[in-house]
Amino acid sequence: MEKYAIDKIDLTKYLFFTGKGGVGKTSIACATAIGLADQGKKILLISTDPASNLQDVFGQELDGHGSAINEVPGLTVVNLNPEEAAAEYRESVIAPFRGKLPDSVITNMEEQLSGSCTVEIAAFNEFSDFITAADKASEYDHIIFDTAPTGHTLRMLQLPSAWSTFISESTHGASCLGQLSGLEARKEIYKQAVSTLSDSRLTTLVLVSRPDISPLKEAARSSHELSLLGVNNQVLVINALLEKDEPSDRITHEMFERQQNALNEMPEALRNIKTYFVPLRSYNLSDISKIRKMLVSDELKADENYRKPENYATLEQLVDDLKKSGKRVIFTMGKGGVGKTTIATEIAKQLAAKGEKVHLTTTDPANHLDYSAMKGAGITMSKIDEAEVLENYKNEVRSKAKTAMTEEDMAYIEEDLRSPCTQEIAVFRAFAEIVDKADDEIVVIDTAPTGHTLLLLDATQSYHREVERTHGDIPESVKKLLPRLRDKNETEVVIVTLPEATPVFEAERLQADLRRAGINNKWWVVNQSLALTDTNNPFLKARANGEEKWIDMVRDLSDNNISIIEWKEK
Repeated sequence: MEKYAIDKIDLTKYLFFTGKGGVGKTSIACATAIGLADQGKKILLISTDPASNLQDVFGQELDGHGSAINEVPGLTVVNLNPEEAAAEYRESVIAPFRGKLPDSVITNMEEQLSGSCTVEIAAFNEFSDFITAADKASEYDHIIFDTAPTGHTLRMLQLPSAWSTFISESTHGASCLGQLSGLEARKEIYKQAVSTLSDSRLTTLVLVSRPDISPLKEAARSSHELSLLGVNNQVLVINALLEKDEPSDRITHEMFERQQNALNEMPEALRNIKTYFVPLRSYNLSDISKIRKMLVSDELKADENYRKPENYATLEQLVDDLKKSGKRVIFTMGKGGVGKTTIATEIAKQLAAKGEKVHLTTTDPANHLDYSAMKGAGITMSKIDEAEVLENYKNEVRSKAKTAMTEEDMAYIEEDLRSPCTQEIAVFRAFAEIVDKADDEIVVIDTAPTGHTLLLLDATQSYHREVERTHGDIPESVKKLLPRLRDKNETEVVIVTLPEATPVFEAERLQADLRRAGINNKWWVVNQSLALTDTNNPFLKARANGEEKWIDMVRDLSDNNISIIEWKEK
């Protein structure tokens, strides 16, 4: 495996960096852009990541049109805001019909355009303008995207009804096809964008991962999914690799062994992809000077006066508070890979040890719950089998629709049921049934990564509005769900993060979204803290020094309701 260096890679005109949240794709995309600009090339860097912190990295205000970077001649950065783009896209679809269609139809259109799929399509809408613009192609040597379109987005665009301007007012079930309505005018632009993505002479997909099992699996899924859609020119970059073992230091040795084991167990789908690595750096990649040297060197600067964090709660104290306050529904939420499953499992174990009747479950498709380890703990467990709940939901929709729809309508519904969002809705229904168990036992829920979780919350509100509007055939568990989630005496969200920039920034956004949804969050857990270990490795001590800023930020966000957990071998 070679080190990632921009002068060793056959760089195409368009470069797309993608990967699981927190793996460093933004840092590597920025380092590539700065390195190429420093060689005298003209570079356009575009972020479509809703969790983007490019303004912090470049130290200046950025917008969706393009800003020249003062410290990097030749580099222009575009920071697209998918939420703003979604709001504009939603209004562009609905505006022509206001005053011309009944209020019920307008409301239904707004409902269909309120979900996470709309954000994805709006982002692709913006992004397609840059990848198809002839003037941009001639002006810049390379156009770099931080976050590629997902397979989910591209699959939606391939459904035939994506190009229909028809929005059904039927109540047979929700889908993502409404988000695609009104795109006929842009069909050729989208077609050209997808064609460019799949042209290996023009485009390279850079899969970014850390040397850990979960992000490697995510990279393999992305690789396979995008390959099926014709995006085959791929390279893999392993970020934050510890280059050597230090047997004298337990933490270093355990970290090195964990990384090597993950690489040895790399999914088969990644083994034939050209792979590079970027070494673990002792500094936080938080500004241009550090990003500029990311691919080059590490200047070790450890603050020997750094003190371990103080005045924080243990996880045991957090659980005591949950029990004392009588919480019945407890979520662990945060970015993928921050340790939500571990924290959820430990909370469930400790509550059971205190005599509580506990049900532990996961809504995460990856499902990392260790069922064998929980035997004898007095805890009931479940998981959502996506294939099973999806098929059950499809059959329910078909059964309901057949009684009132023509063959032509049924054909549309069958296509609707093949859309990616149908699975999300089916999982949501199962999720509501699990939360309903809180009548009899404490339900601890290991949720999916943040974007998936927020989709569930969006769906919760959508269903709740549907109940209020139609008083229709909605399951009782769904009717009760949002009021229960909004009851701070009953529900608690424990936000889990790492002492690093991206997980903390995304957790901050999650907290804001929860507040908008009226859902209570008191406790935060900062997981895997090197600052609490006794490492004597100067390199890892320098990493630990950098945690202080993020731990202090979490203290502020949580009003000092913070639990910090020491780095441990998984």
